[in-house]
Amino acid sequence: MVLKKQLFLVILLLLPLLFLLYSLFVTGVKDPIKYIYTITGATALTLLYITTSISMIRKAVNLIKYRRTIGLFSFFYALLHFLNFIVFDMELKFSSVLKATLEKPFIYLGLIAFLILLFMAVTSLRVFFTKYYRYHKVIYAVLILASIHFVMAQKALSINQWFYLLIMFIIGIFKFLQRTKMIKI
Repeated sequence: MVLKKQLFLVILLLLPLLFLLYSLFVTGVKDPIKYIYTITGATALTLLYITTSISMIRKAVNLIKYRRTIGLFSFFYALLHFLNFIVFDMELKFSSVLKATLEKPFIYLGLIAFLILLFMAVTSLRVFFTKYYRYHKVIYAVLILASIHFVMAQKALSINQWFYLLIMFIIGIFKFLQRTKMIKI
C-alpha cells in the first residue's frame, strides 16, 4: 500500500515536467528558455514550501513520510532550472555565467539557494542523514533566498505572481510562528 502511494506521489510530482515537455515539443512556446525557467523555478519553489508546510498539517494529515520525496523533487526541479541557465541560456560559456552572476544579484541569490539545496539533497541520503539532519533547518534560508530570487527575476509581477507570493508569505508566517512556538499547529 505504501509503495502504491509513493508511486502515485512520484507520478504526481513528475506532472510539471510532463506538462513542460508537452508544451515545448507539442504545442510550442515563443521563448522556450524563459518558459523552462518559469515552470522549473515555480515548481521547485512550490515544492519547497509544500515540504516545509507538511509539519504544519501533520495533526490533520500526516504526510511526514513523504516529505523527503517531495524535498528531493524540489531539488530536481531546481537542478533543471540551474541546468537551463548553464546549458541553454549561457550555452556552457562559463565566462558568461560568471559575468551574468556578478551583474545580476538575483542570479547569485538563486545560486546560493541552489548550492544549499544541493547540500540538503546529498545529506538526505540515508548514509548521511543521521549525521547532517540538524543542518536541514537551513531550508528556511533557501526559502527566503529563492523567494527573493523569484521576485527579483520578474520584470513586472502579474496578479498570479502576487497571489503566489501571498501564499508563500502566509506559509512563511505560520512556519515562523510555529518554530518560535507562538502558535501550535
